[in-house]
Amino acid sequence: MHLVTTFLRRATVQWALVKRAIVLLAIALLCSSCSGVYLPSIDGNPWQPVSVPTDANLLDLSFVDAQHGWLTGTRSTLLETTDGGTTWEPRSLELDQAYRFNSVSFSGDEGWIAGQPSLLLHTTDGGKSWSRVPLSAKLPGSPNTVLALGSKAAEMTTDIGAIYRTTDGGKNWKAMVEAAVGVIRNIARASDGKYVAVSSRGNFYSIWQPGQTAWEPHNRNSSRRLQSMGFAPDGRLWMIARGGQIQFQAPNAPDEWENLVSPEFSTSWGLLDLAYRTPTELWVSGGSGNLLRSVDGGATWEKDRSIENVPSNLYKILFLSPEKGFIIGQKGTLLKYSAEAAA
Repeated sequence: MHLVTTFLRRATVQWALVKRAIVLLAIALLCSSCSGVYLPSIDGNPWQPVSVPTDANLLDLSFVDAQHGWLTGTRSTLLETTDGGTTWEPRSLELDQAYRFNSVSFSGDEGWIAGQPSLLLHTTDGGKSWSRVPLSAKLPGSPNTVLALGSKAAEMTTDIGAIYRTTDGGKNWKAMVEAAVGVIRNIARASDGKYVAVSSRGNFYSIWQPGQTAWEPHNRNSSRRLQSMGFAPDGRLWMIARGGQIQFQAPNAPDEWENLVSPEFSTSWGLLDLAYRTPTELWVSGGSGNLLRSVDGGATWEKDRSIENVPSNLYKILFLSPEKGFIIGQKGTLLKYSAEAAA
């Protein structure tokens, strides 16, 4: 009996040592695989909060020239700046109800606003006056984005992926695709006219190129649902998946993707948008003031901790030039990029 007790005691001690070794090994592997848990901080404070006279969710921004610009949002929010975006003043339009101004775009003095439910506005004098463009009751979906392309020309998409173009100021529209893609989460356009759209559930994405008659669907390449997608300056696709995973299309290989990247393991669940300031410097925004930067094309990352105190989800990043950019978010949140502060 004494021998049995001694054997059991020794076995218990050895098993405890084995379990401890397993736990230590697991911790070591976890730490080595999660090197992005705490990112280094960005030097300086390149983004400055801008006070705006609204608590509506901001959705889009466009400039007539270097100083004159317009900002749109929910609840028919329309703001104007004449000092490059430092201060903003509210502007009201005589509309029959409150609208969600999804998109605004200018080419010189000619501009457009697309909104829901089913609204399209047009100006030819820099926004001094706006006229409503009649839309067909048979329009598939509601206007989602609009892009000014020059004199009397614009391209409009709907929330189910229909694409239309006008060359006569909105009097007539030509359908660019024969069928819509379905309810979409987000849609983005490349400089060459190509579009990418993410399905509402994030389970697939579709691509359309000028000249094609229909969207080309693609399955997502991971188990995570897609959050948003867009184009890099070189035309490659990028995607953000749930869980804060970022992936870039492989160079010169449209059907291949580089490895998934999780910039910051501890908070990356909230990434929402990505934008390039230069061909190698990109910014990623997310929930709760989450703002990350990479200066080497996404290989390594750092965090702008001065923005963590901004109590807002940062929906959209817009760089009008390498020296001029804005981040827009919920409840009237607007950040302006300062090239001087960044330097």
